[in-house]
Amino acid sequence: MTDESRDDEKEDLSELADEEVADVEVFTGVRARELRFGTVPETKVWFEGEPAERSSKKTERENLPEEVEPDVTYRDVKVRWQARSRIVHPSDPSDPS
Repeated sequence: MTDESRDDEKEDLSELADEEVADVEVFTGVRARELRFGTVPETKVWFEGEPAERSSKKTERENLPEEVEPDVTYRDVKVRWQARSRIVHPSDPSDPS
């Protein structure tokens, strides 16, 4: 098993499934008639929890690519974002359902 496949497996184990109950959920959205970036933004989302956590995030975009370009005007933009996280205790059952 390569380091990369171990990382992928670890990531899969920490992903919160849609059917799992989250301890924390954040939803937000934004609309814009016009949106322009002078530079490409760098974004990062992370979750921490003790003794462990499982989390997920989703982004839905309309008229806005995954990778935006500097000095391009995007019109009629809609973005919806969701983050969910659950604290996992070692005594929790391993089956998320």
